[in-house]
Amino acid sequence: MNRRMIALLGGVAAMAGTVAFAGTAEAAPTPCSAEAKACVQRSSNTAWLTDGAGNVTYGGVPITVGLPKYPTPLGKFHVQYKDIDHYSKQFNGPMPYSVFFTTTGVAFHQGSLKVKSHGCVHLSHDAAVTFYNSLHPGDVVEVVS
Repeated sequence: MNRRMIALLGGVAAMAGTVAFAGTAEAAPTPCSAEAKACVQRSSNTAWLTDGAGNVTYGGVPITVGLPKYPTPLGKFHVQYKDIDHYSKQFNGPMPYSVFFTTTGVAFHQGSLKVKSHGCVHLSHDAAVTFYNSLHPGDVVEVVS
């Protein structure tokens, strides 16, 4: 083999090793406790899904949370119920793929990522579908600052 071919093959091998290494990197942990199946960080407008043992299964995804006048509450909650086609009579608007996690009507749902809510967590369509399909009544949801 000539020197150029050896150099080319060596470069390909090095690149393949780098790609394989990059694929084995672990996702960064969430700022929530390990038991949380869903984690919301208000300060970074980010949410994650986990396996309930602290391992990220989806996200972080961009979100918007409540207005200062209607903040998304901090704390540990449990999924109450889900409604794929919820309509808010109180705020006169659709809330597709709703996953309610407080007893006061706060939910994850599809909504604008540019407009803050009345306390709910807005997700993109794809993220809302994933959260809806992944979370179940009783699952722990944590909201941190």
